[in-house]
Amino acid sequence: MCGIVGIVGKYPVNQALYDGLTVLQHRGQDAAGIVTVDHNTLRLRKANGLVKDVFEARHMQRLAGNIGIGHVRYPTAGSSSTAEAQPFYVNSPFGIALAHNGNLTNSHILKEDIFRVARRHVNTTSDSEVLLNVLAHELHNSGVMELQAEHIFRAVANVHRKVKGGYAVVALIIGHGLLAFRDPNGIRPLVMGKRETALGTEYMVASESVALDADGFTVLRDVSPGEAVYITEQGELHSFQCAENPSYTPCIFEYVYFARPDSTIDNISVYASRVAMGTMLGQKIKREWANLDIDVVIPIPETSNDAALQIATVLGLPYRQGYVKNRYIGRTFIMPGQEARKKSVKRKLNAIKQEFKDKNVLLVDDSIVRGTTSQQIIDMAREAGAKKVYFASAAPEIRFPNVYGIDMPSANELIAHGHDVESICNIIGADGLIFQSLPDLIEAVRLENPEIKRFETSVFDGNYVTNDIDQEYLNRLDQMRSDGAKEKSGAAMATNLETYNEG
Repeated sequence: MCGIVGIVGKYPVNQALYDGLTVLQHRGQDAAGIVTVDHNTLRLRKANGLVKDVFEARHMQRLAGNIGIGHVRYPTAGSSSTAEAQPFYVNSPFGIALAHNGNLTNSHILKEDIFRVARRHVNTTSDSEVLLNVLAHELHNSGVMELQAEHIFRAVANVHRKVKGGYAVVALIIGHGLLAFRDPNGIRPLVMGKRETALGTEYMVASESVALDADGFTVLRDVSPGEAVYITEQGELHSFQCAENPSYTPCIFEYVYFARPDSTIDNISVYASRVAMGTMLGQKIKREWANLDIDVVIPIPETSNDAALQIATVLGLPYRQGYVKNRYIGRTFIMPGQEARKKSVKRKLNAIKQEFKDKNVLLVDDSIVRGTTSQQIIDMAREAGAKKVYFASAAPEIRFPNVYGIDMPSANELIAHGHDVESICNIIGADGLIFQSLPDLIEAVRLENPEIKRFETSVFDGNYVTNDIDQEYLNRLDQMRSDGAKEKSGAAMATNLETYNEG
């Protein structure tokens, strides 16, 4: 998962882009980048690391201009080399920079096609660079020197016809403006806002509404599935539906885990959806575990806090913060490599023994992916003196890999793949294990926006909404995403020249 921002302003946008990326840091901690346009010149800074470490004062001073885009990244597949950091840039036509959140499911075909047809070379393993070149080729085919909105929208429509997968995109076209668009299924989120200044209206697009809040922008609306938004350098806003058969199927895992609770995505409060998940799961626990003697409900911080508090309320049990989180450790789910994840858990969490000693505890987490973290957390609870440790997941069993931009493991590394609930319970060492049902999860998220009839839920049910995923693709994904493959890829990329990085 990645985070993107784009701003067309009346004043320099470097600080606003930085602030927007900072509040989207949870979406990617591997690399960060900003591109601005100043006097028809792109100014770029990107590198591995957190936002606060990538951008020093000297970099910010060079990022001049009233229009720009930014990106925070974690690697969906492949290495975490600086060469893979975004935004990417091509000089023809016009000069285009692009940042992308998501994953193209046909990138290997597209990469071959753009070389064969357009003689465009892709220099990295990133599908974002492929997407940039596809867009650039379609803009080149417009055959005009002065792009108008209709030329840009026609190019995006052709991109939609060629590209498969989940994607939200921001791009700069030198001498013209900012382009943002969303995949025809609306899998990856994209929201638009504005703010009024003494010099006129400024516009911003971002992955989550919280980025707009941080910069003082008022949310206008979500970009619709398949829609493109084009804002000229002068601040003229144009929008057009560029997909032939769009459908609203946003990724439900945004609400389970990735998005910040203070964000609103597709008119759904992430916080409210997590509270509703707690209500649903609490009622299921009340029905199915009525015989259990649970003393206290303890969340695994922090994405499960809201659900756990609601579960405690439904069950009439005390809610306690039994684990202290070290906020300076990254999210273990998106850490590359199993060894790194294992070593980070105890550095990330520490148990408060008084909350566990001689108690039957119910631990609540947002989901269970590999199960390694859950097992270690349960062990910590027992070491702290818990008599019995029950475990509840606010999401259903994750049995299938994600292909739309979430770096979930290969199927064989998912603990629920090929295991029933009892087996999973035994593996993680719990005294009892309960999962949210998929219908209840969908109902919880839909409560605030009943207009969304379907969500992208493939990690739970194996139904991929783009209808282009077969076993051959999943086998290829398995080869790229296994921890062993990532370690080999990272070592290989480390020997290459790492470019695209100013200063």
